[in-house]
Amino acid sequence: MSERPADPAAGLRPPADDAEARALLLEGEIDLEGRMLDASNVTLVGYVRNGELEAECVYKPVAGERPLWDFPDGTLAGREVSAALISDATGWRIVPPTVLRDGPFGPGMVQLWVDGDPDVDLAAFVRSDDPGLRRMAVFDAVVNNADRKGGHIIPTSDGHVYGVDHGICFSVDPKLRTLLWRWAGQRLPAEAVEVLEKLTGDLMGDLGDQLHEHLTRREVRRTQQRVAELLRTGRHPQPNGDWPALPWPPF
Repeated sequence: MSERPADPAAGLRPPADDAEARALLLEGEIDLEGRMLDASNVTLVGYVRNGELEAECVYKPVAGERPLWDFPDGTLAGREVSAALISDATGWRIVPPTVLRDGPFGPGMVQLWVDGDPDVDLAAFVRSDDPGLRRMAVFDAVVNNADRKGGHIIPTSDGHVYGVDHGICFSVDPKLRTLLWRWAGQRLPAEAVEVLEKLTGDLMGDLGDQLHEHLTRREVRRTQQRVAELLRTGRHPQPNGDWPALPWPPF
C-alpha cells in the first residue's frame, strides 16, 4: 500500500491484512517524517514499526484539531475511528485500518497510509459509475459525511476504492456534502440493502457500544435513524436544500 514498502533485507514486511495492520497501528512505534501542509488540521506522516512489521501511516493528534463551530472540540479523531468502525461493519473496507492511540504529540487518530493509482484520472473517476463509489455514497449517507471531496477518494491499482478524512461526520443535523450525487434518488442496490439490514442489528449491539466510546448517545441514535431511513425509502438520498450539496474546494 505504500510507495516505500518495507525492506525485506532489513527483516521487515508490510502487514498481511487489515487485522494485522490494526494491531501494528495500535502497538507499533511511530516515527514521524513530515507534515501535510494542505490539511486543515495537523496531519503528520511517517512510519509505524513493530517487530518485523512496518507500514506508512497518518497521525492526526487531537491537540492539532482546528476548532469548528458545528462540531465539539477535540472530537474529530474519534469521528474518524467511528467511520472506520462503520466501514468494517459493512465489509466494504472503505476506510483504511484506523485506530485511536497515544502518539508523539498525545492521543490521536493513526491510519494506514494508502497509495492511490497514479494512472487514474481522479476528476474523471469520481464521476464514473464505479461500484466502489456507489458503496461509498451509501456509506457517506450513513455516517452523514460533510466533506466528501475528490481528494478524499483513493482508487488503488488493484481496483479497490478507499475514502479518507472522516473527521466531520456523524453530526445530528443533516450535513451530507459530497461529489457523489450520481445516484441521487435512485433505488439502492440489493447489496446495499442487505448490508444496511445487517448494520441495523450491529448498531443495536456491539457496534453501537463501540461507537458510544467516541460519539454521543444522540449521535449514535441519529446514525441508527439514518440507516432506518435509507431502508424505508430504499433509495439514495438527494441533496438537502438547507445545506450546501457540494464540498468546497471539490478536490
